[in-house]
Amino acid sequence: MTPDYWLERWQRGETGWHLPEINLHLRDWWPRLDLPAERLVFVPLCGKTLDLLWLASRGHRVLGVEISPLAVDEFFAEQGLTTEITDEPPFRRYRLDELTLLCGDFFALTPDHLLEVGAVYDRASLIALPPDLRPRYAQHLKTLMPDAASGLLITLDYDQNQMTGPPFAVHRDEIERLFGDRYAIRELATLDVLDDSPRFRQRGLTALTEQVWRLDPRGG
Repeated sequence: MTPDYWLERWQRGETGWHLPEINLHLRDWWPRLDLPAERLVFVPLCGKTLDLLWLASRGHRVLGVEISPLAVDEFFAEQGLTTEITDEPPFRRYRLDELTLLCGDFFALTPDHLLEVGAVYDRASLIALPPDLRPRYAQHLKTLMPDAASGLLITLDYDQNQMTGPPFAVHRDEIERLFGDRYAIRELATLDVLDDSPRFRQRGLTALTEQVWRLDPRGG
């Protein structure tokens, strides 16, 4: 699953992961992290999610990274926003007030890009990646994040034999393997969402759960 795969999905308009509204779990659970309003929040593989605006509305500064220029352009155009754009290879930086999007490859990020980040919000990043890429993603994320940064992670769980991803199923034991060395992982919610996701039932699923996880830095 190369960057070209995602660029082509955006070009073809095959973006079933995009929600036309704020994620309910973000609204329900983010406030319980008790983060200071001024905390900079990192949103990896952000697409054109409206969650960016919700986080900014809470007073946070927000930093997203997205590989598709089309997704970034559509995000600002659909919101009627005009940004300051600067080329900072290997990224193009879009900035407006408290919101910054870096257009480029997540794996090209360095810790210097995230020096001020205090939290990460991952709704559609980990589950977008096949099993062979998830360890690389998790390791790079841990390398990027400052030691004291916490996070909110949302995943899906289902019988992977019934449907090919993306989105992919990610089980609790894998989350522990990927992040347990760095974070204390706490399950906040598990919800049966198959009835709310008819397209997944049409793809063959007989059960689908969505899980919300809190990541707290060990020793923090």
